[in-house]
Amino acid sequence: MKKILAILGIFSLCILMGTIGSAPAAAQGQNISIKGSDTMVLLGQRWAENYMKKNSSVTIQVTGGGSGVGLAALINGTTDIAESSRPMKDTEKTQLQQKRSMAVVELPVALDGLAVYVHDRNPLTELTLEQLKKIYTGAAKNWKDVGGNDERIILYGRENSSGTYAYFKEHVLENADYYPTTQTLPGTAAVINAVSKDTRGIGYGGIAYLKGVKALKVKKTASTPGVEPTLENVQKNIYPISRFLYWYLAGQPKGQIKNLTDWVLSKEGQSVVEDVGYYPLTAEMLAKYKK
Repeated sequence: MKKILAILGIFSLCILMGTIGSAPAAAQGQNISIKGSDTMVLLGQRWAENYMKKNSSVTIQVTGGGSGVGLAALINGTTDIAESSRPMKDTEKTQLQQKRSMAVVELPVALDGLAVYVHDRNPLTELTLEQLKKIYTGAAKNWKDVGGNDERIILYGRENSSGTYAYFKEHVLENADYYPTTQTLPGTAAVINAVSKDTRGIGYGGIAYLKGVKALKVKKTASTPGVEPTLENVQKNIYPISRFLYWYLAGQPKGQIKNLTDWVLSKEGQSVVEDVGYYPLTAEMLAKYKK
């Protein structure tokens, strides 16, 4: 009896050590975890649903929390794939290399036009990047300051763990601070909901969530034409706030994760991008990033 218990104890210890010491999807090769961008969570879930229908032995779990949260999970080894709506920082890449002794693999998987939302009854149709900066830094507090009605501007934005928050701060605010009255919300859907109920409100987020609000045209300067966040304008990088959406991995993908990334960059996987409301990569982009 003692001999049997000893054998069972060793067997249990081996299982425990295997679980702790392996990457999330490495234990059986059938479970894949994806975590990160709230902007991308709907897209990630739709990819997972479609892929699992064709690959019943694979289980894919997709959760949000923000780009920063997903990238931190990748660094700590608690997710297989991090979804991010901003590029990974050099400091984050260094942390992953130091902690896991693996190089970062950056994989653009879709395109997005970062839309600027206002209420349907807002008379404005366009704003310049300079005007947007003034609005979100508090230099312009009334809509009349940018050609609108004589009403106070109500600011809505994303929480600071969001890649959309970071991208907008870098590319529109030019790294200036958001005005303290900006109401930060935990997801693009929440921003849309708030703006749709507030005639004085303004918000920003992924183009896929555009419903029940109006997306303004964005002008690079006062003398250039306003540009809509359409497929053609985003793919040609004409829209001033166009961006890639990314998957990040620790090391080159293998096994089921490699199969998944290949499928996401296939014609079928990119059609899901369109179905959700984002923009697929061009043929030239796919040729460059698919390996």
